[in-house]
Amino acid sequence: MAFELPDLPYAHDALAGKGMSKETLEYHHDIHHKAYVDNGNKAVAGTEWEGKSVEEIIKGTYDPNAVAQNGIFNNASQFWNHNQFWEMMTPDTVGMPSELESALTESFGSVDAFKDAFKAAGAGQFGSGWCWLVKDTDGSLKVTKTENGVNPLCFGQTALLGCDVWEHSYYIDFRNKRPAYLDNFLEHLVNWENVASRM
Repeated sequence: MAFELPDLPYAHDALAGKGMSKETLEYHHDIHHKAYVDNGNKAVAGTEWEGKSVEEIIKGTYDPNAVAQNGIFNNASQFWNHNQFWEMMTPDTVGMPSELESALTESFGSVDAFKDAFKAAGAGQFGSGWCWLVKDTDGSLKVTKTENGVNPLCFGQTALLGCDVWEHSYYIDFRNKRPAYLDNFLEHLVNWENVASRM
């Protein structure tokens, strides 16, 4: 399958009142995400991965022993990561479904403890990467962080929530204040219904 840039599930300015500006979404979606689409299509053309699903490409090209991942993996994984990221946010005010609240409390002690762990993972990721709430292979919920474009698919995990901590995600709105960006993401942007639906 060819990579195609999905439309945002909301207008570019829909999150502006919640801490993510129209300018950020124009750069992040229209330029950065599109670059992963364009470069991914070029990278897989004429290879064994042409025509494969993005999930197959990610799992098949990830090398846990590599110092740096190859171009096919990087573009496929970042394409997938961003597809999830847009869906994990909403301009609406969405409460946390009770089943998710219960699962987080059981796993982390409280929802606040989960949020603290998630923010610590994101703030503590050196350089570019992502922080995640995942359902692990044993069914447990965990907070993880990954470098660059690596994502939970690489480890057989299910991504429930992910936050992009590459600087292009937050620098326009928060400058170098990554912790403030993460706090705003959890308090104002997350579509908790989407997160619950992934469990």
